[in-house]
Amino acid sequence: MESINLNRLAYFAAVVDAASFTRAADRLGITKTVVSQQVARLERELKTSLLVRTTRRVEPTEAGRMLHARCIMILREAENAFAELAQTNAEPMGLLRIAAPNDYGSYMLAPLAAAFSKKFPACSVDLMLADSRIDLVANQIDLSIRVGWLDDSALQARRIGSFRQLLVAAPGVVRKRAVARPVDLAPLPFIANGALKEPLQWQFTKDDFERQTVRMNQTLTINTTPAVMAATIAGAGLSVLPDFLVVNEIKAGRLVHILPAWMLPAGGIHAVYPAARFRPPKVTAFVAMLMEEHKRTSPTMGKR
Repeated sequence: MESINLNRLAYFAAVVDAASFTRAADRLGITKTVVSQQVARLERELKTSLLVRTTRRVEPTEAGRMLHARCIMILREAENAFAELAQTNAEPMGLLRIAAPNDYGSYMLAPLAAAFSKKFPACSVDLMLADSRIDLVANQIDLSIRVGWLDDSALQARRIGSFRQLLVAAPGVVRKRAVARPVDLAPLPFIANGALKEPLQWQFTKDDFERQTVRMNQTLTINTTPAVMAATIAGAGLSVLPDFLVVNEIKAGRLVHILPAWMLPAGGIHAVYPAARFRPPKVTAFVAMLMEEHKRTSPTMGKR
């Protein structure tokens, strides 16, 4: 091959990502015919089949999967090159893809993404919320917000803030029971968060030296944090939830902080990036807004 048409690589990658010529054409803003013709020409140039077409889906062949993995890197480098040039005017542009947990994403990032889109109209936001980890490279994620404790990783990270874990319950759940110390919690009904590695065993600390570890009495398990909070407000039992999610519920009297003198382990909030030489303005601008929002709201989230 004397030359490579990068547009064809982009069309091919879009078809694989969408698993459809029609959806790929819609995303690219061109006709299905153009996409189909360009991908067919790419296959002729490479002298190999890249896609298997069925009545329902389009799937890559083994050669297609190999090429798609390379296309992602090539297209991301091209996007970064354009973004780097655009940095001269410091105006974020293009699609910003963010991954985050359901609870933090709903509470903090969704309203911030709306404000970001208004402030930078040349930049759009794709917010992907899931309690499971999303592969940043495979899903072309620009930025991931991780809440809790970071695993060892080749990814780059920046600490945004921190949060406390609070033991809470609806008013009346523990009203008639004597709960003076963490060991008194063991027989009480507890809502376990199935998204956590160890949802039942908790270590409480008082005055930095007194410690008690309690294994809770699981009566209900739910795998998303917002749903755990909803069940807690409904009176199903106690639960451990992040302060940023429950602080307003406590102020409104819908939840009560149980054993406030005893502390649970605090966690961190981190911005995590794919390893790259260049970080586009859209990413740095969003992280800057997020850090400012944390500074503004941290007094309302309790002492850290």
